[in-house]
Amino acid sequence: MRIIAGQFRGRPLASLGKGDAGAHLRPTTDRTRESLFSVLQGGRFGDPISDARVLDLFAGTGALGLEALSRGAAHVTFVENGRKAQGLIAQNVKTLGVTDLVQVVRRDATRLGPCPGAPHDLVFLDPPYGKGLGERALDAAHAGGWIGNGALIVWEEGADIVLPHWCTIEDERDYGDTSITLIRAE
Repeated sequence: MRIIAGQFRGRPLASLGKGDAGAHLRPTTDRTRESLFSVLQGGRFGDPISDARVLDLFAGTGALGLEALSRGAAHVTFVENGRKAQGLIAQNVKTLGVTDLVQVVRRDATRLGPCPGAPHDLVFLDPPYGKGLGERALDAAHAGGWIGNGALIVWEEGADIVLPHWCTIEDERDYGDTSITLIRAE
């Protein structure tokens, strides 16, 4: 895995090998990340990345949030409760030298509580597939004020999703067995 574009283009990220099913780590592939960021920066959504406050729920290795940081995001908050994933995020943050631009929240994404700072403009949501955790995490983030009004949410899932009543679908893309739904918080 590597950063695809931007300031840290080509920089390697900590390797997970084939993933860690026990820890539910299933990193978004470089190809899928590249396609996703091409869609995000293709003009249809304006510029959702530059100077954005990014929330990366179920952050795993942190690859999505770090890619956004490389492309001009101002700050990334990673939410991850797995120890192995937290270690990978810490390693990747250190490798890129961006400790002052990130915050790691060591908490279950479905039990966030109140947001300690300003709400986020761009949200990455990549829960373990088929467990309904994405819906619960979005509800918790919305209730706690983590998601800003008008924020763009990128939801990666391998099963059908139930859209919260406070969102509208902007776009949907399939990448093999992975579906990415872009939704707008209202």
